[in-house]
Amino acid sequence: MSQISAQHILVDHEYEITDLLKKIEEGKTFEELARDYSNCPSGKDGGSLGSFGKGMMVKPFEQAAFALKVGEVSGAVRTQFGYHLIKRTA
Repeated sequence: MSQISAQHILVDHEYEITDLLKKIEEGKTFEELARDYSNCPSGKDGGSLGSFGKGMMVKPFEQAAFALKVGEVSGAVRTQFGYHLIKRTA
């Protein structure tokens, strides 16, 4: 597969990812949480990053995103930007 689509939520601390995962378990949508908590400008679009291929994202993010199945949400993924929660959408 050359391209996937994903959403993400970017935060400063790993413990925030734990809180976000708990909120998802409690029924909050990924989009809602991205709008409320993400430090990335994509947050206002529900965290949507659109489609991307290999080599377009920083390595740890890319590896985590490509390892997910469609609909699956990652654990904390650390990059130089902070901590990401990633949901693969296609």
